[in-house]
Amino acid sequence: MTIASVPVAETGQVSLTGRTRVFRRLRRNPLAIVSFTVLAIAVVVALLAPWIAPYSVDQTDFGNIFAPPGTPGHLLGTDDLGRDVLSRIMLGARASLVVGFLAVLTALVIGVPLGLAAGYFRSLDAVIGRLTDLLLAFPFLILAVGLAAIRGPSLGNAAVAIGIAQIPGVIRVIRSDTLRLKSLDFVAAAVVDGASDLWVLGRHILPNATSVILVQATVALPAAILGEAVLSFLGLGIQPPAPSLGTMLATAQQFAAQAPWAATLPGLAIMILALTFNVFGDALRDALDPKGDR
Repeated sequence: MTIASVPVAETGQVSLTGRTRVFRRLRRNPLAIVSFTVLAIAVVVALLAPWIAPYSVDQTDFGNIFAPPGTPGHLLGTDDLGRDVLSRIMLGARASLVVGFLAVLTALVIGVPLGLAAGYFRSLDAVIGRLTDLLLAFPFLILAVGLAAIRGPSLGNAAVAIGIAQIPGVIRVIRSDTLRLKSLDFVAAAVVDGASDLWVLGRHILPNATSVILVQATVALPAAILGEAVLSFLGLGIQPPAPSLGTMLATAQQFAAQAPWAATLPGLAIMILALTFNVFGDALRDALDPKGDR
């Protein structure tokens, strides 16, 4: 799938008209508004979770083990130790978002320069391409699980493992857009004027690839959130007693028949986070498409 960039001036600055057009398209898209609202609420709740959660994540109530949703004092019920499910989901979503953002940041910091180099310098394309092919030989989750198993279970290691597993996808997208931008007239004019390769990359190609990078980030975030849930489910992510949506699922699976909400609600939280990021990413891609008004 090719993602078009928003044309920008040769100075590398997006015009005010371009930004206004993007925001107008987003405002006219109901799915964009709904998904952005859900994501904004999720991020705010995750940031404030330690202070607004009804209970401490480790606070037990052995008199209310497996209390169903709607129980007074426990809106979403309790788990096998009487811990409040709502509080643990709030803190678990915080962990998922932290790992997701750190993983995507890792992938972009490494993948964007490599993608730019592969697309611009023919001598480096073959080397970076072989490295990318090597990493792509392993499925995303298999690679993330393997790296996390090598480094050991923790929040930071899970973020690094997922980020490294996402680097090949970033490289391929950025390389493709760099090749497209490299063939445009304003880049050729800059080269004729004597601009250095680094100047062309930093002042002409990278600013014009910003829209592709933003969309790639929104696409990579749900995959990172799902990756964190899988790693935590397998015991390779965030370790108890710290809450995680994945560990909540792993613990609740053995009580699925007795208390289905203990597994259903964390799974629903994962699905909502991943789905809204995907929907907003699609809306952002459409808004950044310069052909959208034609």
